[in-house]
Amino acid sequence: MGIMNITARALGVDPGSARIGLALSDELGCMAHPLRTLKASPESAADIAAAAEESGSRTIVIGLPRNMNGTYGPAAEKSRVLAEAVRQRTSAKVILWDERLTTAAATKRLQEAGRNSREQRGVIDQAAAVQILQDWLDGQGMSV
Repeated sequence: MGIMNITARALGVDPGSARIGLALSDELGCMAHPLRTLKASPESAADIAAAAEESGSRTIVIGLPRNMNGTYGPAAEKSRVLAEAVRQRTSAKVILWDERLTTAAATKRLQEAGRNSREQRGVIDQAAAVQILQDWLDGQGMSV
């Protein structure tokens, strides 16, 4: 058996009201990479479950937005509802992960890479999903 059987991929999800960013870990569970952006719709949970299935992800990490004071607002409730809907459509483990400041961090990284606001629009959701997934991966050590 090869090293790819040691871990399984993980899918990162940055849920938004208009778009949902997806990121995918490498086979070793060390690095998160942008995957794609979905249009938010009533089918979003099924689309996320399908993306996990296609990529062989056994874990789905969905960003849970928190206010800076640690409280949860309406966006967090939407993430919880999405997570539950995804759970009903997949055998993958679904985890909610604190995503405070991920979009801000992703925006800063894209600006540092020379992307202007207009260029960022298409990739900011994926970059935020990468940040969510990378934070989770870093918190796991090397196992997914």
